[in-house]
Amino acid sequence: MAFPHRDSVQRAVDLLAVLLVPSPDPASVAGVLREHGEPELPLSPEDVVELRAAALELREVFAAPDVASAASALNALFLKYAGPPRLTDHEDGYGWHLHIDAADDGPWGAWLVTSSALGLASLLAERQGVPGGLCASPSCGKPFAHTGGGSPRRFCSPRCATRERVAAYRAQKP
Repeated sequence: MAFPHRDSVQRAVDLLAVLLVPSPDPASVAGVLREHGEPELPLSPEDVVELRAAALELREVFAAPDVASAASALNALFLKYAGPPRLTDHEDGYGWHLHIDAADDGPWGAWLVTSSALGLASLLAERQGVPGGLCASPSCGKPFAHTGGGSPRRFCSPRCATRERVAAYRAQKP
């Protein structure tokens, strides 16, 4: 079965990677939004602050140590941000899809939390496991999604995994 919310989950991962830094660059954030099909919209510094605050809340889902904790974090986000489900096509030819935020032109932070939480909750329900994690590399900590099969991931990328294996190997050598 194909995972229907994979795009929203990957968008969340990519946005959190650029938003969870001390001073997110508005151009980088806008670039990620464009890469994921969002229209070219100027982001104000206030928009980026709002998106960063939302990213910090979403990070708690990725940091959850188990399924029950992830579900609890998602339920808290739904309680705080979600409205009744509604179908929208944004009148831009994107196609009908489900939203749980208040309006198509609502605040950026609420959009990021609700669209991401919906995708992460679907992933959790489909896999019956945590929807993602935080990179185990002490120098990284970026979020990643568990969208494939196999063993649970510990690192956000092969690069981080290799860096940690090399460091562990070097630490064992006299």
